[in-house]
Amino acid sequence: MAIEALVSLRGEDTPAVGRDRIRLLEAVARAGSIAAGAKAVGLTYKAAWDALEVMANLFGQPLLATRTGGRAGGGTTLTSTGVRVIEAFRRLEAEMARVVRALESDLADSGISPLHGVSGFWMKTSARNTLRGSVTGIVSDKLTAEVAVSVSSDTTVYALVTNESLRELGLCVGREAIVLIKAPFVIIAPGKDAPALSVRNCLPGTVKRCEVSTVNAEVVLDIGNGKTLTAIITALSAKTLGIAPGKPACALFDAAHVLVAID
Repeated sequence: MAIEALVSLRGEDTPAVGRDRIRLLEAVARAGSIAAGAKAVGLTYKAAWDALEVMANLFGQPLLATRTGGRAGGGTTLTSTGVRVIEAFRRLEAEMARVVRALESDLADSGISPLHGVSGFWMKTSARNTLRGSVTGIVSDKLTAEVAVSVSSDTTVYALVTNESLRELGLCVGREAIVLIKAPFVIIAPGKDAPALSVRNCLPGTVKRCEVSTVNAEVVLDIGNGKTLTAIITALSAKTLGIAPGKPACALFDAAHVLVAID
């Protein structure tokens, strides 16, 4: 049986990115637009936007630059970070393929698959929001700890974890970490100032997209520094609150609803 290396890119400034997202990034760069790139890899425009936003959140820097119309015409191109990400991923993928081929020969007839050694190279999660940052503070009592993770220069996310998890993850101030928040856990409040609620996290921003269906609405909030946060609220709430692109809003969620992961 042929063994194929499935790897992801990891590093100080490059969190887990798999082959499918790299192919999307390449397709968008070739086509010069997100819509055309999405079509080339068999994704809907929305799915492509979601994937690109997740990548931007994880890297903390935009991978694509959008150019408006003019003498040269509009279009979408790779940023210097986007170029480096693709190049680094392809080099790593080629090297991992070489290693796996060597392992396949060494482990022939042993009953052990080389895939057992590389299956942990990527992380998949159902959490819609995945933000990379660094731990800036920890306050703990006998049972639990509140972990502050700075995801940008002016945005901090607070997570509530057990002391056992704190020890197992090796969390400490200065360590890189990833925070994950499921979209249904995020509340959207219109305006620049959030209402007085007993919610630990309140991130101000601007509505980037609001897609309303019969029952629910997906709200994507631009929280600055190239990062976004997505919430799933009811369609009635979106209409009643006047949630619309370009309007200020705040994302609110409890610290207990934030998961913390490490590479």
